[in-house]
Amino acid sequence: MHIIGQARVRPGARLEDLPGPPSEDGGDTRLIRGTALIFWDPKLAGTRYGHKLDAIDTDQITPAADCVSESLDTLDERWKAGTFRYLMPDFRARVHRGETFVIAGDRFAIGSSREMSPAGLKGIADEAGLEMVIVCGHNMGDIFRRNALNLGLHVVQSPPAVEDARDGDEFTFDPVSRQLTNVTQNRTYEPAPLTPKEDELRRSGGIVAIGRRELRSSIDATPVIEFPDPSLARSMTTTEQIIWAHRVDKSQRQLKPGDTLRVYADLLPASDGTAPFAIHTFNQITGGNVIAPRQAAIANDHFVFTGREDDEKQTSIGRAFAREQGLTPPYYATPGDGIFHFYFPEQGLVLPGQFIPGADSHSRAYGAYGAVGMGVGSTTLGFGWSTGYIYFTLAKARRVVVSGTLQPWASGKDIVLELLRRWGSQQAQGMSVEFVDQGRQLPIAYRNTIANMMAEAEALNGIFAADDVTDAWYSAKGILELPYPRISPGIDARFEIDEELSLEAVMPMIAKPFSPGNAFPADDVARERLQFDKALIGSCTNGSYDDLLQAALVLFHARRGGTEKAVRPLVVFPGSGGVARLIERPDSRLSGESIAAVFRRAGGEIRQSWCGPCFGQGPDALRPGERAITTFNRNWQNRMGVGGEGYLASPAIVAASALAGYMAPPSELGLKWDAETYGI
Repeated sequence: MHIIGQARVRPGARLEDLPGPPSEDGGDTRLIRGTALIFWDPKLAGTRYGHKLDAIDTDQITPAADCVSESLDTLDERWKAGTFRYLMPDFRARVHRGETFVIAGDRFAIGSSREMSPAGLKGIADEAGLEMVIVCGHNMGDIFRRNALNLGLHVVQSPPAVEDARDGDEFTFDPVSRQLTNVTQNRTYEPAPLTPKEDELRRSGGIVAIGRRELRSSIDATPVIEFPDPSLARSMTTTEQIIWAHRVDKSQRQLKPGDTLRVYADLLPASDGTAPFAIHTFNQITGGNVIAPRQAAIANDHFVFTGREDDEKQTSIGRAFAREQGLTPPYYATPGDGIFHFYFPEQGLVLPGQFIPGADSHSRAYGAYGAVGMGVGSTTLGFGWSTGYIYFTLAKARRVVVSGTLQPWASGKDIVLELLRRWGSQQAQGMSVEFVDQGRQLPIAYRNTIANMMAEAEALNGIFAADDVTDAWYSAKGILELPYPRISPGIDARFEIDEELSLEAVMPMIAKPFSPGNAFPADDVARERLQFDKALIGSCTNGSYDDLLQAALVLFHARRGGTEKAVRPLVVFPGSGGVARLIERPDSRLSGESIAAVFRRAGGEIRQSWCGPCFGQGPDALRPGERAITTFNRNWQNRMGVGGEGYLASPAIVAASALAGYMAPPSELGLKWDAETYGI
């Protein structure tokens, strides 16, 4: 069973060969000067000074095709070249001529954990001998914010400064006090404060400097995981209990939102896309050849089936690192083994009670299994590989009690789309979300979808406390003993927001572009007869055996009713190689046919297990003008392919739409819901 271990010195290496800590010179304290580079909202035609652009996501900062590194020596070349490629093509030139105060609206840099975004932004300024300052309003993307602090990119949250800013305004920023001044308008702003530990990280030179200073003591320490006794646990959420158990400093007995502390990680997973920068960070901190990376795991799932030479160079970096460091399966997943959010739980590396910071934003999916899963980016991961722990800031908590009975054709996807619709532009406000499945009726497949899409909800994490549903899932896999005690939120646990979601109010949903929260009842959408070019089922959000079974059941029973073939291309992406093998086996619910056979008989095609089309890569990505209905998690502009439009729905709805030829739920085919027939 996978457990936390002490640092392991590589054969023939000596701890004396570790890099020494950097000098503490305090960094550059000179005032930073520059002019404003403003992202205006283009939807407000004729109102140039109407509003700054909100919700700029990291896909827009660094398009997927530019997230490639061809070697450790040229990590950021493509990142710099692609920065704001479609949103502001002349961005690099404007920065080089002194427009170094980048100003945007609320929720800047939400979404993907791609650290290529802050690194590319900083690199563009660095190459011109300049320093960049990001200024935005409320709720900067939490992963981007941490990554920026790690790298030494200045970030400021100040809604008044954003509101006041005009093109050409001159700004200054004091790196010591963090005071921001609009010189042109003679106005000074005090930005949202950092936590003491975050400010210490910023002042100390970033994540590599901190890592070198703490490396030796982290190697000497023995990780100890101890859960709070009942008297303490009664006032803690599930997330807080797991963090408390994994804290490095055992003298800190009380935790509160806003506290930044060091927390031991049970697993530190990366993909082929995020691994190169994590490897670079690990090498900078440790020298690369003295200790083995701690709790490391890498899955090749992002750039593996494109057929492009530059993508092969990208994946070869992680492959070489795994070979050098002795990472073998299941800690190293080769192309086709699976998307790591499915593969690692499948292999027993994700277990209830664990703390798992992953380099990918959808590491939040591990909350389905009773673990604290969160996205952190590559440099934090490299720091964790070096020390065994990461710096973590505890967020406020909100609870969602799921009650009532699932409605016909409704699933985990519909639950999370309804939540995102209700939460609106504020979403989860960066909180830690605790889900309570009051009726124990949500299977792991549904919980995975919900926890996974807490990334789109802009939550720190989402978690279902382990229960009988969780235990049954592990028992079915032959995992009968778990390393940590079963925990649940304490009776006196405090939640900033406490809400109930009645399943009677959740119906089949379809999310239209360009937001997962832009969701509407599928019956209403069906009346619009929305045409599309392809139907895509799978991904880390809906690629489990049960997800694919629900889609196959729709195809199977529609065939019995006379609708045999999909009238639109139907493509399936299993969540893992294990799922791909299972769907080739007969299933009694399909009268002995396999899921794969049902898909193929309807004209569907089964692809390798990977992430490509979800973020616009490979032959199934959308082309300009194309539209798809998918089970993926993000439908932001250009996300599934430049110029394409993505709609989000459950596997059952996507399968029904492929048969109908327009976006519609299974009822549109004349299929009548029966829980015994279609339920999971």
